[in-house]
Amino acid sequence: MTVSREVVIRNKLGLHARPAMQFVDVANQFKSDVRVHKGGEEPVDADGKSVMQMIILAATEGTPLRIEAEGEDAEQAIGKLTELVDSKFGEAE
Repeated sequence: MTVSREVVIRNKLGLHARPAMQFVDVANQFKSDVRVHKGGEEPVDADGKSVMQMIILAATEGTPLRIEAEGEDAEQAIGKLTELVDSKFGEAE
């Protein structure tokens, strides 16, 4: 099963090292493969379970991303990852 959801990076500092680590930590709790796609002029695909690839996305505040999970627990993975992004990775305003 493949599930995908569109999210927008809302924390001021964007997807820097700490939020990238948080994302990868959550993604690795699931068996499903997790991919993150950044569109725009320079589209980039990243493995959601790799910190280096997530940082290479260079997703700043306001960047739309598509998170895609494929596997038996894809729905749960997408739900948790979406919650994490929507919570601004726990960063203050």
